[in-house]
Amino acid sequence: MRVWLAAACAAAAVASVALPGADASAQGFPSRPVTMVVPLGPGGSTDVVARVVAEGMRAALGQPVIVENTTGAGGTVGVGRVARAAPDGYTFGIGHSGTNVVNGAIYPLQYDLLADFEPIGLIASQPFFIVARKTMPAANLAELVKWLKDSDGRATEGTSGVGTPSHISGVLLQNTLGVKWTMVPYRGAGQSMQDLIAGNTDIQLDTPATSMPHIQSGLIKVYAVTAKERLAVAPDVPTTDEAGLPGFYYSFWHGLWAPKGTPKEAVAKLNGALKTALADPTTRKKLVELAQVIFPPEQQTPEALHAFQKAEIEKWWPIIKSAGIRVD
Repeated sequence: MRVWLAAACAAAAVASVALPGADASAQGFPSRPVTMVVPLGPGGSTDVVARVVAEGMRAALGQPVIVENTTGAGGTVGVGRVARAAPDGYTFGIGHSGTNVVNGAIYPLQYDLLADFEPIGLIASQPFFIVARKTMPAANLAELVKWLKDSDGRATEGTSGVGTPSHISGVLLQNTLGVKWTMVPYRGAGQSMQDLIAGNTDIQLDTPATSMPHIQSGLIKVYAVTAKERLAVAPDVPTTDEAGLPGFYYSFWHGLWAPKGTPKEAVAKLNGALKTALADPTTRKKLVELAQVIFPPEQQTPEALHAFQKAEIEKWWPIIKSAGIRVD
């Protein structure tokens, strides 16, 4: 009998060791810090939003959420890192409509944006500011449009990289105006903004999160917000409708994804932590101050993110491919 009991206990012990990730909740996930991968450089809106959300999730998870920037190729390197990470819940990534939608139409990716990830939840969306170097002679958007048309293609626009929202919105602006200029890609919005401040580029379409401190300090000029309504955090900035470019709207969104095969229990805990963070008054205030429009609770689910991302792919890929935007 003793031999049988010892054998049974040993078998049970082996079984429990052999299936370390089978039940994330039973094993107390998370039992150590988790990592949020940011696929773009420090200082841009994705990085800023990531750090606000990570801090909000930390309290809910009871573990630190370490934010790590993994840059390159318009965010494809960082998203690829998430795709290849161990599917245990301890590594997940933040992405947006560029990194997790547009890139699939312009880069030869080694992963599938829908099939190789577990959606966690939507965070928020935001419009862009149309900004320029402080030495730009144009006093308003109408004058900026005239300056761009008169520049005969010599104007320059900094972007966060090929295929990023700042690039795509710039292409849409070119198409709207019927004018071409040079797109200058950087590894993130923080770097492109520094060159705009230095006067090395002429214009930029950038998020309020990145632009507002520099607008307030007078380092750059702002002409309009690409939304139907003015922002509460920037009530003096006119909409594109008001500034003379009616119907030109653009916004982009952020969400969280884990590697494919991450246990449902871990995804559920990460989603629960995200929802808790987005409901927290302190986190909400920080995001709203960054001009973020937080998705309602019913759109913060993994299922809603998957459906939303799929719809965005179906909407944008034909537009991007018809414009001939591609990186080989």
